[in-house]
Amino acid sequence: MAWDEWEQVKAQAAERPATHTRLNQAPTQGSGPGGGPDLVARQDDLGAVGHDAFVLHGELVEKVDIAGAGMNSDHAGSTHQAASALSRSNFAMGDELMTTLTVWESQVKAVRHACAQISNHLDFSKKLHANDDAEIAAEITKRDGTEMPASELSRYFK
Repeated sequence: MAWDEWEQVKAQAAERPATHTRLNQAPTQGSGPGGGPDLVARQDDLGAVGHDAFVLHGELVEKVDIAGAGMNSDHAGSTHQAASALSRSNFAMGDELMTTLTVWESQVKAVRHACAQISNHLDFSKKLHANDDAEIAAEITKRDGTEMPASELSRYFK
């Protein structure tokens, strides 16, 4: 671009209305849908997710075990038996089938482990937060056992 072209472009830009940069920002507190909190986790929601993870774990154990399906007296499943038979007959497919079986089993174990972690963590979280809520409720009562209002609590944090 020649110098005079640059000067023309600058002049044209100067003639246009000024544009302003507007930065995005995090929404203010309580500005979720409908003006309420934007993240709410209820005990029932957590319980349902944990239950679904538990059920999925059980179904994975029962329905995707190709290594144990058709197990013989040597505790080898039908897929393992087929892979071994193909390998003994000098078919390259035997080794590939064994590799497929190994990869499949490792992936199934990873998904089962993730489901167990989700289920156990949500169960733990529900119990922990319920205990925290009970402890907080016990600590913020008046001497007569009635609940202390939040406005009275705010005096202590100024």
